Amino acid sequence: MFVGDEHESVATAFIDGDDVLLVDSLGSQTDARWLHDVLCLQMGKTVRVIVATHYMSDHMAGLTQFPDAMTLAHRHHRHAFLSQNRPADALYREPKVIFGDAMAIRWGRNELRLLYNPGKTMDHISVDVPTADLVCAGDNIVGNIVYLSRADPALMRAAIGRMRQFGRSTVIGGHIGRFPAVVLDHAIHYLDRLRETVVRIRSQAPVQELEARIGAIRIEDCVAAGVEPVAFEREWHQRNLEVMLAQSTFALDTALAAVGDRA
Repeated sequence: MFVGDEHESVATAFIDGDDVLLVDSLGSQTDARWLHDVLCLQMGKTVRVIVATHYMSDHMAGLTQFPDAMTLAHRHHRHAFLSQNRPADALYREPKVIFGDAMAIRWGRNELRLLYNPGKTMDHISVDVPTADLVCAGDNIVGNIVYLSRADPALMRAAIGRMRQFGRSTVIGGHIGRFPAVVLDHAIHYLDRLRETVVRIRSQAPVQELEARIGAIRIEDCVAAGVEPVAFEREWHQRNLEVMLAQSTFALDTALAAVGDRA
């Protein structure tokens, strides 16, 4: 597993002899060159396949660094790429193989199950590897929290729930690194607490106070008991507060809750 400097993006290498299958490929050309140096020059391997958990720029740098590798992505990959706030067009590369709901790949001793699992993006997949007792979650989690920009929170919660059903002991995130399985419970807890807090604020606070009240939500009041947020989680929690205001996140939930209260 490789963690780059840019956005702490993660790439996971599955090795079969001299051949490598990558799940995601880091977030900058500098990080991708480091990945190439370690795998190809130091270890003498050849990257044959790159699987994209989702087509966002901060996970795609290796697509150009390994031009001969076969690239795999979900059929909605363009939707995800174009939905970004700042897509890096220079990193875009049309995948050689696209698929719909599922695909299985035997790679050495491991079987990788690529399963459509929309959440953070509409093209998102989970890579379930029962032979290694792990699942690659991509950006459906960000450590012990989630990032909500341009996502449906309910769809994201369902995606995390599906990964829980795999029952793997290790979860590899799209950022930060690897975690024990409880990280999925922690991400759902954070999402639920954030939703409850924002719905309460939107239903009770005057409009002129929304920005200040939502902007003051502390990550400590949203994470699960015993979780000490790392710097990256704190940064992306702050971004959540910003995008929730800009994109009116949980406004629909607030309206539906008000209808339920009147019923």
